[in-house]
Amino acid sequence: MLKTLLLTSSHARLRYLSAWTIFALIIIVGSIPGARADAGEVASGVVLHSCAYAVLTFLVFTGGNGTSGQRAVKAVLTIAAMGALDELIQTFLPYRHGAVHDWLVDTTAALVTASLMWMLWSTRKVPV
Repeated sequence: MLKTLLLTSSHARLRYLSAWTIFALIIIVGSIPGARADAGEVASGVVLHSCAYAVLTFLVFTGGNGTSGQRAVKAVLTIAAMGALDELIQTFLPYRHGAVHDWLVDTTAALVTASLMWMLWSTRKVPV
């Protein structure tokens, strides 16, 4: 059941749309005054960014189409754009600030996750 939901092509579009929905929620919740500070009590910014953008990368990779290499490139580029947009939006909020460091963490999480997914996807015997 979980394999069907997370890895098969029958739910690929759902995973791709889920990535964009989660990203929108990250933007919305991050725009609430004090919400980021509250989240910072649970985990550091590096941990939050790494986990969130790794999940988004997984969803974009498995929700996309093409070869594993094409999926990896599309996922990294999509996540890099998402992270840049997130940081850009933060520059317009007086109680937040955009940071290149955060974008680098987002992009690194995408690179690591997409690389792992590429390796795993490439070794699959049966196309999903």
